[in-house]
Amino acid sequence: MPMSTPEVFQGLACHRLSLPCGDTVRVALQGAHVLSWVSQGRERLFLSPDNLWDGQTAIRGGVPVCFPQFNQRGPLPKHGFARNVMWSFADVSADDAQAHLVFTLTSNAHTQAIWPQQFVAQLSVHLQPGQLTLSLSVHNTDVQPLAFTGALHTYLAVDDIDLTDVTGLQGQAEWDAVADVHGVADDTLYFDGEFDRVYAAAAGPLRVQDGSGVMSIEQSPSWGQSVVWNPGPEKCAALTDMPSDGFARMLCVEAAQVYEPITVPAAGQWLGWQRLTVS
Repeated sequence: MPMSTPEVFQGLACHRLSLPCGDTVRVALQGAHVLSWVSQGRERLFLSPDNLWDGQTAIRGGVPVCFPQFNQRGPLPKHGFARNVMWSFADVSADDAQAHLVFTLTSNAHTQAIWPQQFVAQLSVHLQPGQLTLSLSVHNTDVQPLAFTGALHTYLAVDDIDLTDVTGLQGQAEWDAVADVHGVADDTLYFDGEFDRVYAAAAGPLRVQDGSGVMSIEQSPSWGQSVVWNPGPEKCAALTDMPSDGFARMLCVEAAQVYEPITVPAAGQWLGWQRLTVS
């Protein structure tokens, strides 16, 4: 049977799921942050070794939950506050083939001082052999509408960024944030230097080839965009929470809402997911 184990990692309270096949996932209570996903004997997520691990500074790597703001596109802290605060462990369930954990963040005095909105957010972490599905739900418990942007900011571990490519976005609207140029996506995305682009979400899965492995990435239609990001050598060297060569071993492929906020009516609920499958 799958097992769920509370543990401490780098001083942070975490929960770890293990399947009989050997696949595991580790999630920190800070940010409901997925720190590790091992599948078929290989770590599939990049986690920077240079994090502060102080329980409040954003964690570089894994899967940060960016909510209720994407990046600096608004008045809130960068990528919102959800990744910096403690969530509650809500539930675990398992059978012979799968298991999932649920974490909850409920608005409180601290969050309302930053964002005067009542809400309950939940992250469900669903583990199956060769597959990880992350589902974010936002329940508006306020009497006023709730509007947010955000992302599941997934850092994939790659063998070598020079040998990595992404397909599945061809023809989709593209904004190159580095050059501030709008266009359409090429058939295949390659990475040579800083890469920061926002795409209209594709109907089908994306395919990430990293030299020795292939991963399929899907997202729910409730996310409007997909973001692909690698800092490149120069920007990476300026990041205090990344080793200077960290860019060569990671690629972010994110399910995101960047441009237009999602509006959830009073008492309403929204759900968005991203699914990673080892091919």
